[in-house]
Order: sequence, then C-alpha cells, then structure tokens
Amino acid sequence: MALPPPETPIYNHPLPEVEHWLSIQGCQRDSEEPNRWHVQMPTWEAEIVMDTDAFLVRYINAGEDGRDIVRTFKYSLSRKDLDDVIFSGP
Repeated sequence: MALPPPETPIYNHPLPEVEHWLSIQGCQRDSEEPNRWHVQMPTWEAEIVMDTDAFLVRYINAGEDGRDIVRTFKYSLSRKDLDDVIFSGP
C-alpha cells in the first residue's frame, strides 16, 4: 500500500493508510477497541487512540514519578511531523 507523501496532513490519508502507517511503525491494534493501538519500543511504551480529530498518546510510566505522560496531536499535522513527535518517545 503506497502512502501519500510524508508532508501530507494525516487527515488527507484514507483510514486504511493511517492504519497501515501505524502498523509499519510497530503498533498493534487492540482487538476489543479498533481505534486503540499499542506500541512497545526499547525504552518506552505507549497507547495511541485515534480520536475524532487527534491522536491521543499515553506514554506509559514515562514521567519522573512513574506516571503516564499524555499528549494530543491533531490530524492537521503531517505524517512526517507525527512520526517525529509520536515515535521519538516521551
């Protein structure tokens, strides 16, 4: 599946292409909630929720005191920008 150019806002990607992009980033879809994805990296893990107008990213146990760090990234960002901000970790 060919993805649009990386500079394309994610809201201009068809849903199957967004799901493919998450998969190639190493994310696994939640079997009970299809809008929820999980990713495990060597130094961090996160839960990514595809909400109405943004990705809600919860970096698990990433805070100084072991609390989760939650960030929101609007779909108006390009896929390249989202790669940079989501997958660089907390």
